[in-house]
Amino acid sequence: MTGFFKNLFLYSAGHTYSNLSRLFLRLFTGIMFLQLSIRQMLNFDDLVHSYDGFMGLSPEGAMTVLVVIELLSAVCIMLGFLTRLAVLFPLVLMLVAENIILSSQTAVPDHLFNFQPGYPVMFIGIFVFMLLAGPGKISLDYIIAAHFTESVADEHVIDNA
Repeated sequence: MTGFFKNLFLYSAGHTYSNLSRLFLRLFTGIMFLQLSIRQMLNFDDLVHSYDGFMGLSPEGAMTVLVVIELLSAVCIMLGFLTRLAVLFPLVLMLVAENIILSSQTAVPDHLFNFQPGYPVMFIGIFVFMLLAGPGKISLDYIIAAHFTESVADEHVIDNA
């Protein structure tokens, strides 16, 4: 009986499935963020009227930039491609969204986004984790890094021969 508990607790404590967990978190977050940007595309006309432009862009231009950044970031996060860079843009967007929600300066129609204070904070926490932990081994980042590492090691061996 003690062998069962020993295997159950010690094995699971020493064998974490961090790469699989990171893949799941990337896919889950990417799908959630993709769904958010698709909803913004479908309701583009309604959102533009309640949105102010920024950096000299019109509301339509600013909204287009926002949707494109969200789409590209979501796809890159799901694929694990340039993950740490792809996480920076939505991280900033969620910080701004939380600030807008808390300050209640912008009235966004309730039927489009039912953001409550704390919803963007969830994304912020996930994005900070991805920024710190990286995409894991089940990602394009890892495959690309492994490919370049092998080719650099091969060149180093040839140069020394």
